[in-house]
Amino acid sequence: MDTRPLRSVTPAIDIYIKLAQYPILCDKIRVMMRQELFRRGIIDQTEFEQLVRTRAIESQRREGLHDPYGQEESSIWQRRKDRVRDFLTDAYFANNLGSGLLTQLIEAALMDQPAPTRSVELTFNPEIAPWELLFRQGEIYEAMPLPEQEKVKHHLQEIKVVLIKRLISDQLPFIGVAKNAFTIADLRHIYRNRIGSGKIGGKAAGMLLARRILHQQDPELGPDISHWVDIPDSYFIGTEVIYDFRLMNRLDHFMNQKYRPLDEIRDMYPKIVAAHLEGEFPENIVDQLREVLSHLDNHPIVVRSSSLLEDSFGFSFAGKYETIFCPNQGTPEENLAHLLNAIRRVYASTLNPDAILYRRKNGMIDYDERMAVLIQPVQGHRNGRYFFPTLAGVGFSENPFRWHPKIRREDGFLRLVWGLGTRAVTRVANDYPRMIALSHPQLRPETDTQSIRQYSQWFIDVIDLEENTFTSLPIQQ
Repeated sequence: MDTRPLRSVTPAIDIYIKLAQYPILCDKIRVMMRQELFRRGIIDQTEFEQLVRTRAIESQRREGLHDPYGQEESSIWQRRKDRVRDFLTDAYFANNLGSGLLTQLIEAALMDQPAPTRSVELTFNPEIAPWELLFRQGEIYEAMPLPEQEKVKHHLQEIKVVLIKRLISDQLPFIGVAKNAFTIADLRHIYRNRIGSGKIGGKAAGMLLARRILHQQDPELGPDISHWVDIPDSYFIGTEVIYDFRLMNRLDHFMNQKYRPLDEIRDMYPKIVAAHLEGEFPENIVDQLREVLSHLDNHPIVVRSSSLLEDSFGFSFAGKYETIFCPNQGTPEENLAHLLNAIRRVYASTLNPDAILYRRKNGMIDYDERMAVLIQPVQGHRNGRYFFPTLAGVGFSENPFRWHPKIRREDGFLRLVWGLGTRAVTRVANDYPRMIALSHPQLRPETDTQSIRQYSQWFIDVIDLEENTFTSLPIQQ
């Protein structure tokens, strides 16, 4: 049996295989390869770029584009040129310089990798630094004694701001608060629990920031309530995944729905949902979701929208996008299928008529609404065959329902229900949550026994563990 290393008869393939072992560093290595080609006079840089453009146009025509300048978006055209440039770099280098010099360039690139420093000064630009370098340098700064930390506080804040912009939000009001609340450990945890690339969305961002602020122990902020505030372990599908999903399944043509008349939007929405439900996910995303389900171990989960606009300063998108409960009581493949369908429905809900109408009314229709997804275990307990929390609800920082002169709007209010919180977020005909004005919790909107009975909760939303479904039951049952 021949035991010699597998080797291609085409030198360019050997170059490609070698570079494939450095999936991130290969971009830098190819820049060095082109510099060698230009320096040695093998090809002129201008001539090389002209060849890239010519070959890219030829590839368009092979793929059926007869108007190369008008039929392709600029971002796709740039990606096409990048891929052609990489191919030509490998081919020219392989046929003229060989793999021996490539090995030297790889070693030089590896030697040039930045490393965290214990110096008080930053030796790299955080805006373009790799993830791990930012985390490790930030951890070094946070581990310093307090007197030493003061000397590097500005560097630590810069690192945190860069991480927050990449992971969570680039809204300046949010960053202004978050950079003083989050630790490097908080940000690393978010990074580890993120699936795919992109930000984690507004709902997840607001939730995590609120928890961090409420966990702060400072007498000036009031009593310590950190032991009362908890958030279940959460997983985040980044905002870029929806782009990959729609591109992969040719759903991009739906993106102009928001500019159609409202009646057309309503008529087409069921078709949009159906088209999303037929879509496939990238294999690497499916593999990561399978790992999440394995970690959650048949615990009921909730799949929540977390768009970049949700929970933004000044606007509430409560109930505008989908939140879906997955009982998670089937086989691993059944549970995965239910989870993927829930994510598909959340993605489709970006084109939900109610959400589009809300964006129009608030001047946000032109915003590129990218949707992240928040996956969490449902909080609650088992009661026979049913799973539900004792209490769930939604809170608002300002009370728009001032049913008595004593009520202070600025103190906020709560809508509470027994069971899963769906009825607190989405209003249901002839069924009512408990309304609580936080300035006067005992002051009810109803004034007599008959009204209290009429405007009460009559149904409870639960997860049926035996039937593996979400269901609603009469409270008397």
